[in-house]
Amino acid sequence: MLRYIVIYGLIAGIVVGVPLSVLTLSMSGQAMMHYGMLIGYLMMLIALSAVFLAIKRRRDVDLGGVIGFWPALGLGLGISFVAGVVYVVCWEASCAIAHVDFAGSYARAMVAQQAAKGVSGAALAQFKAEMEQFKVQYANPFYRWPMTFAEIFPVGVIVSLVSAALLRNRRFMLAR
Repeated sequence: MLRYIVIYGLIAGIVVGVPLSVLTLSMSGQAMMHYGMLIGYLMMLIALSAVFLAIKRRRDVDLGGVIGFWPALGLGLGISFVAGVVYVVCWEASCAIAHVDFAGSYARAMVAQQAAKGVSGAALAQFKAEMEQFKVQYANPFYRWPMTFAEIFPVGVIVSLVSAALLRNRRFMLAR
């Protein structure tokens, strides 16, 4: 099972990490895209389809067509963990190479969004102070790494739960 976790986790991590790195490097110095989150989470879902494929392969090839919910979930979570680590490494590498100031860009965008909503005066000043605090926190890798990991891992948990629930039924997508 460890072999499946490593192989499929690396595949999922590379499938999401390489496009993330390419986008980060190519969009360096430009304003954040409004649909960037949609693209990011779509890439995560595509990459984490490796969880479903790994559980199905383990069920059909290694276990004779039967897998329990908990072993399937464990396999999915392991793959999601490895993919999350690769995702964090790719993000860190691409930001370091491109000298991306994500926290600064994000803080400016959030302040502009609040100002566009009509927030002003003391409330806007307090929000700006919170964004400055975020920039300081984000500069610390022990804050940034778990935050980056937390972007992808919950998606992996959901995909793992759905895959384990579906594939525990031996009649679902029978092996040929």
